[in-house]
Amino acid sequence: MENVLPAVYVKEKRIGGYNDILQLSKEGLFQKLLENKEDKPSQNTYDYDLIVIGGGSGGLAASKEAAKYDKKVLVLDFVSPSPLGTKWGLGGTCVNVGCIPKKLMHQAALLRQALKDSHKYGWKIEDNVEHNWELMTDSIQNYIGSLNWNYRVSLMENKVKYENGYGEFVEPHKIKSTNTRGKVKYFTAEKFLIATGERPRYLGIPGDKEYCITSDDLFSLPYCPGKTLVIGASYVALECAGFLVGLGLDVTVMVRSILLRGFDQQMANKIGEHMEEYGVKFIKDSVPTKIELIEAGTPGKLRVTSKSTDGTEITEEYNTVLLAIGREACTRKIGLDIVGVKINEKTGKIPVNDEEQTNVPYIYAIGDVLEDKLELTPVAIQAGRLLAKRLYGHSNLKCDYVNVPTTVFTPLEYGACGLSEADAIRIYGEENIEVYHSYFWPLEWTVPARDNNKCYAKLICNIKDDERVVGIHVLSPNAGEITQGFAAAMKCGITKEQLDCTIGIHPVCAEIFTTLTVTKRSGGSILQSGC
Repeated sequence: MENVLPAVYVKEKRIGGYNDILQLSKEGLFQKLLENKEDKPSQNTYDYDLIVIGGGSGGLAASKEAAKYDKKVLVLDFVSPSPLGTKWGLGGTCVNVGCIPKKLMHQAALLRQALKDSHKYGWKIEDNVEHNWELMTDSIQNYIGSLNWNYRVSLMENKVKYENGYGEFVEPHKIKSTNTRGKVKYFTAEKFLIATGERPRYLGIPGDKEYCITSDDLFSLPYCPGKTLVIGASYVALECAGFLVGLGLDVTVMVRSILLRGFDQQMANKIGEHMEEYGVKFIKDSVPTKIELIEAGTPGKLRVTSKSTDGTEITEEYNTVLLAIGREACTRKIGLDIVGVKINEKTGKIPVNDEEQTNVPYIYAIGDVLEDKLELTPVAIQAGRLLAKRLYGHSNLKCDYVNVPTTVFTPLEYGACGLSEADAIRIYGEENIEVYHSYFWPLEWTVPARDNNKCYAKLICNIKDDERVVGIHVLSPNAGEITQGFAAAMKCGITKEQLDCTIGIHPVCAEIFTTLTVTKRSGGSILQSGC
């Protein structure tokens, strides 16, 4: 028999009798009916639909996409100066202290090599050509400044509110913004997106923050760094070492263990070998223990004490020490503990589900702060746009983190997509993997007679799946341009037979992937004597 008594009203609205209340309680809905408006703001009382913390590539992409659906969006962006005082404008790491200036300085180094090659092509170039560091950095910074301005204009055009303030959660759905003058504002939102990115890690040894620079400082350094020690073996370390030596500087790289951890190690070792031939010196199996200032200046002189794994202590002098030992997620000082967002305590990274949602349902995260995801600008942009479409555009499309292409801009560029050889063997078993490979010689390099049998291509195929391509790797000029197209083919499930049936463009480097015949298993020669 249904018990309709007592009749229960909540906020002057009849809810029902005893059985109705019992059912609502079981479903957890009765408590929600009792909440006052003051307990938790309704959607209409929030200041914004979405607040994005971080004005990098991912955060900007998400904010502009959300605004397309007539959502009220706020972007908070704040650059804490580096220990040496370097700061920059809107746009995040990639635009200001990452991909953009890095590629432009890499181009400056390539131009020096082109000047050397030009002699054999008939150009009469003076042998005493000099490089002007200040002119290069001014030109690059002027370009970056135009990008910073364009981003601000783009936000205005898309009706996205921008605040140059440091964002911190102070309570659920509420955030504090502190600007450079210390002025504080508070904002509420229905949803939040964490896109704060990462900053360079320091060694924690005497003199590191006082005297060393990082990639945060290098690209706007107002003077030529001179004799430089690069500490680290990340792609940032090797890219910076590569373009610095390419500009004619004395460069040494100090490596604790292996080069390019997380990348295919055969390719990493080939990069190291080429860089040594290119002029970069390596100190292997060593770590710095102390940095001392000998002489102030621009640049000054530093004494670096290091210790090798066998206990040997080395002391050497440099003008500049560049730290490139990894990056730390900017998540520990934004109040995540206050709202209950879980992070990896060791790395600071944020675990999310396949829709970039944290353990707190109204808070999302994208980009370099994510745990176990690729730290690449296009990945953050894609994830940000798709997240906004799912939240506000009735889309169910998720970011695909598989087979993402990337390029390391070392003097000999390295492009990769898919699995490393070691990972492919681990996943599929060595007996089920076929690796096709070859050296090749770019036609442009034949006349100046340089770097024969240095460019290298490797195709990793799954034998049991019609030799479907699961990994593609190339050391080559313009490796990024090559890899982008093959990445699209991998998304479509390309097989070795389909590549064999593809007619190559002659004579270009990418053609090599249509003519690979020698497998590692066969042990056949892959050395090339011509184009």
